[in-house]
Amino acid sequence: MNLHQVKPTQRYLIINPNTNDAVTHSIRELVLSITPPGVITEVTSPALGPYAIETKQDKVAATQHVLALIEQRQKEGFAGYIMACFDDIAIAEARTLTQAPVISLAEAGIRYAAASGGLFTVVTTFVEAVPTIEALSVTYGVSKRCRVDATGIGVADTAAQTELAELRLHEAIQAAIQLKSTAIVLGSGAFAGRAQSLSQRYRIDITDGFAEALDFVIQQTQAATH
Repeated sequence: MNLHQVKPTQRYLIINPNTNDAVTHSIRELVLSITPPGVITEVTSPALGPYAIETKQDKVAATQHVLALIEQRQKEGFAGYIMACFDDIAIAEARTLTQAPVISLAEAGIRYAAASGGLFTVVTTFVEAVPTIEALSVTYGVSKRCRVDATGIGVADTAAQTELAELRLHEAIQAAIQLKSTAIVLGSGAFAGRAQSLSQRYRIDITDGFAEALDFVIQQTQAATH
């Protein structure tokens, strides 16, 4: 992508579907660091909703609040949207509602890792997230090469980088390497900002999906204007 060709009017909204301010802050810092010249990005989260999305009820509630947020903000002319979570929360509905490019960290991260050509591992947080991510890998046609591992630590503690959360994260990465994974995806917005340092430490391609998601919506916007 030629970043010099990006139009200055392009604005993208990145939505953290949970209401954990620490997670939103980490996402905002990361997105600011990867936003190319000529692009405006805004990171936000709904005013109401679950603090962590860890159950089906949380997902239903988060979807409703995310869609309400998009309805309130879409008149501002955003060129695309990123759902900063490792799920399909509000993706289909948002695409219908906005008619703009919309992508989740899950789709962006998994498709990027799958391009490595070999086995790859998604490291997520709580165990209950595993079936959802496995189902998404089936949707994306890469389930035979996608391994999903959970640290067993919730979103809040993961974002806070508690001692146990860090221990479990590093154990999961080491296990993925031992199983000959060619890439690792950090499967939660709670891991925002960790990919580069972990990749350097372990000398393996690690992504959190943010750069890939931003690249996707920018490229989709450019394609639509040509």
